[in-house]
Amino acid sequence: MKLNQIADNAGARKARKRVGRGIGSGLGKTAGRGGKGQTARKGGAKAGFEGGQMPIYRRLPKRGFNKPNAVSYNEVNLGQLQRAIDAKKLAAGAVTEADLVKAGIITRVMGGVRLLAKGEIKKALNLEVFYATKAAIAAVEKAGGSVKVLRPAEEPKQA
Repeated sequence: MKLNQIADNAGARKARKRVGRGIGSGLGKTAGRGGKGQTARKGGAKAGFEGGQMPIYRRLPKRGFNKPNAVSYNEVNLGQLQRAIDAKKLAAGAVTEADLVKAGIITRVMGGVRLLAKGEIKKALNLEVFYATKAAIAAVEKAGGSVKVLRPAEEPKQA
């Protein structure tokens, strides 16, 4: 191969449009922008503007609420714990949030750990979590372990 034989693949480079260069080019006069007005100008139409029609963000009702101080939890399933025990990443016995990070089950400490009942557990674990489902607590206790819930007790709602 020689330097004068090197070439791009067919269609790899496309020539740019040269607009506004006379009517013979096919892109003269308005340069492919149509007639006059807002859309012919630089910047185009305003985002969300529908030509005076009631825009969709005003036609549809607002719903919900995003809690500004919402707490994110690490969700851990029983099956994940059992896989970590089988892979010798997690020792049976007392397990805290720091142990789960070391074992690679969760990546970082957030608002706490939520224990969920997906999967099954065979070894006895003494878990310290922020929240646990009833099924998860029952499964851990059936395997001979215990679950300590660190979450403060909810106050009864007043009518």
